[in-house]
Formats: sequence, structure tokens, C-alpha cells
Amino acid sequence: MEKTISVRCAVNRTRAAEEVLKAINRVQHVNDEVAETMPRGEGEEAVVCFFKLDRFISDDKLEEKYELRGLKPADPYSLAAVNAADPSFADEHPNGTHWKDAQGEWCYVAFDRWRDERHVYVGRSDWDWSDHWWLAGLRK
Repeated sequence: MEKTISVRCAVNRTRAAEEVLKAINRVQHVNDEVAETMPRGEGEEAVVCFFKLDRFISDDKLEEKYELRGLKPADPYSLAAVNAADPSFADEHPNGTHWKDAQGEWCYVAFDRWRDERHVYVGRSDWDWSDHWWLAGLRK
């Protein structure tokens, strides 16, 4: 049986992307242009479901993994709320989500711990997700 983790969190969707990312108090690796395209999602609360990959996978193939689980990619605001509420979560469960920008390019936000520091990454995706990551989704 595949391991999944579900986390309920309050989400403030009124802040600008820059404010959301600064509020999580992590080392920032952020493409500001991409951060401005982060979908806000809906609702004051979210239940974010995490699943672990078992191999390297492209963003296009990852969409199939979400679909098989009855999920859609979590919006970055929900994912940031999980990592803000529990900063240690990404220490053991490096996590991320993705979306397409207006040009149809894959973008991502990811949280992890590296060399004793907590990091957040926002950019355009030109790499595959590895089995290191837990992917975040929301029920459809």
C-alpha cells in the first residue's frame, strides 16, 4: 500500500506571492517572475495530500500520477501554509507542487532541508522530479 500523508492547514490567500514566501522564513531561491504566476487557490482552509514518487518523472507524467490518485496539484499558497505551520515537515518530507504559467511552461515550488538550512525554490521546471520528493495535491 502506498504511503500518503494528509495535512489540514489554514491558508491566507490575500498576501502577495513575495509575502507568502518570506513568511515561511527559509533560504530563498526564487525566480520573482515565476513567483508572480503562483496560483492562489481557493478557500480559507485546505487538506493537502502528499504522495512519494518511486522514480524520476517528468512534469507531464506527474499529471497522470495526480489523476490516478483523484488529486490535482496543490496550489503554492496551500503548500506554503503547510510548510509555514510545520517548518520541520520538509526536513523529513521534501515536498513540492507544480503549475503551468500563461505561456504553458511548467513552474514549481519546492521545500526541503539541505546542509542544515531550510530552503524554498520557485522556478521554471526543466528537470524531472526524483524519488526524493513528496508531491502535494488537493482532492478534486
